[in-house]
Amino acid sequence: MIRIITIEREFGSGGAAIAQKLSERLGWKLWDQSLTGEIARITKADPAAVERKEERCDPLFFRLMKVFLRGSFERSLPISNLELLEAERMTELMHNVINEAADAGNCVIVGRGSPYFLRERPDAFHVFVYAPYDEKIRRVRASGKSEREAAELADTIDRERAAFIKRYFRKEWPNRHLYHMMINSIVGDEAVLEMILNEVSILNRQPALV
Repeated sequence: MIRIITIEREFGSGGAAIAQKLSERLGWKLWDQSLTGEIARITKADPAAVERKEERCDPLFFRLMKVFLRGSFERSLPISNLELLEAERMTELMHNVINEAADAGNCVIVGRGSPYFLRERPDAFHVFVYAPYDEKIRRVRASGKSEREAAELADTIDRERAAFIKRYFRKEWPNRHLYHMMINSIVGDEAVLEMILNEVSILNRQPALV
């Protein structure tokens, strides 16, 4: 039985909005910016892991981590409350938080390496949402960005996400082998939702493997 759906996405593809609509349709908890908030809460409670001097941190890691944790750039949520952490500690925290969210079940998790962290779980369904470049620019501009800002974000965000995954997970991004479905959002959000829900429904009707 599928109890977890992860949504990984290209920047500007609308994946975060699709995830929100999916959680509302299912009545499931959405883990998006709340994941960042939970990690921030944990790090503040762990003085041994925070307040490290900047010269002892990995500047590239922190820059890429901000990209990775922010998640829905369409919302431009600041994460200034996050402390500088060493790479191993932060990835461990992410792993733990995502697994706790998955253990609770009935949730939609947006990005943050969740398809990789939950790749062995039979109750998780992994989706990758992508879109043509022009469609991504259109969606980003619709969120209030200028043409120049939209192009700059579209040109850099996914490259930095891929760099983060490559450096700290030693995996390519996106890795198609992690996903049950890869879908082009140019067909429209409602069509994407229906295809995800139909596929999950089909899987839930199949007999469990023994």
